[in-house]
Amino acid sequence: MYLLDKFLSKAIQHGRLTVTNHDGREYCYGPGGADYPPEVGGRPGPIRIRLTHRKAAHHIVRYPQLGAGEAFMRGWLEVEEPHDIRDMVLFVTMNAKRLGDAALKPKGRLQTALQRAVAKLDGINMRGSARKNAEHTYNLTRELYERFLDEDRQYTMAYYREDDPSATSLEQAQMDKKAHLAAKLCLKRPEDNGGKPMQVLDIGCGWGGFALYLHQMYDCEVTGVALAPDQIAFCKERAKAAGVEDKVKFALMDYRDVEGEFDRISSVGLLEHVGTIHYPQFYEHTHRLLKPDGVMISHCCGRAGPPGFTDAWTRKYIFPGGYIPALSELVTQSEKFGWQVMDVEAMRFHYCWTLKEWYERTVMHREEITAMYDEQFYRMWLFYLAGAEQSFRNGTLVNWQVQYVKDRAAIPMTREYIHEESARLRERGEVPDWRFDPALREAAE
Repeated sequence: MYLLDKFLSKAIQHGRLTVTNHDGREYCYGPGGADYPPEVGGRPGPIRIRLTHRKAAHHIVRYPQLGAGEAFMRGWLEVEEPHDIRDMVLFVTMNAKRLGDAALKPKGRLQTALQRAVAKLDGINMRGSARKNAEHTYNLTRELYERFLDEDRQYTMAYYREDDPSATSLEQAQMDKKAHLAAKLCLKRPEDNGGKPMQVLDIGCGWGGFALYLHQMYDCEVTGVALAPDQIAFCKERAKAAGVEDKVKFALMDYRDVEGEFDRISSVGLLEHVGTIHYPQFYEHTHRLLKPDGVMISHCCGRAGPPGFTDAWTRKYIFPGGYIPALSELVTQSEKFGWQVMDVEAMRFHYCWTLKEWYERTVMHREEITAMYDEQFYRMWLFYLAGAEQSFRNGTLVNWQVQYVKDRAAIPMTREYIHEESARLRERGEVPDWRFDPALREAAE
């Protein structure tokens, strides 16, 4: 408990945290009161936690990002009501923020170097390991994702257009995200493209929502590829249920095996899984696939700072092989293969609001999720969502939306077209939701 006590004594300078060790001893930190800002995100008031195992304190302090998550998963760390693990994570990281990122990183040069080296090795995603990693993340039961995602199963940042996120539902924010991204693709309907439907490649197509949206809004033909078998099966079911399987096609395929030529390329939540060592391959291959007057848009989590490495807990339990890139890594690599970056947008707090909603929906469905898996999985999922939220709220993570072209004449002169087109798309509405349309539901099942 000595090292944990030392860290918390230094870190907690706002509010009050009380830790009861496994032997019953209490340790109090902070001046008390609710003097921390409301944007912290968690519920105010003194937080009390209990360490129920004699190894808990040592396990946490040895490497906070890995140890705290495992202690919570195993039941070694309990947060007393009315607070929960999300409140605790946001509270501690808000306090630790002033100490800098080093407060939650491995201690010592040797340990830091070792973690960085292991993370680099983990980011080598050859075809076999890439598929295995994708299946680890996305081949969980469909019912799990139904419990916490929006109706369209958008498993990436939602776009909140209001300063008050509570004024917008998750469903609306995800629809607005699709409109915002689609506008940046500068798509044309067949009547504006010489009578021919544009050909779009959606790399890492998820559960197919964006591909179906693009087809409905622009009458384009879309090819979606991903590496998780159940995702692709679900995508095909949706396309068939909507009667567009001849226009919106999905394939269980590595993007590196895609051939042909496309007018537009989208990758949403894909680059986090590519691995830095494979960025040259990604940019070289997508450059070959895109027509000379084409546009590619990439939406991914990012670092608002220099390159780093993925923490051990996330690599081990959630996104093996995953890495969140710095903007410098994306731009430096892309320009080597003939890409011109025409637009960059940093989406700052949108994802923390999205993750908050996912967390609350997960809690709402606790009984069902524990029945699907077990209590340890449920606690792991809560810690993942809470930890991710704090990274976008109290840390330095953002979302990058980067627009690439081969020819600068491919897009309009000013950015006004983005806002005008996204507004037009929002007015048109959304793809029919198969889950709540009995005919589509019956066809999909």
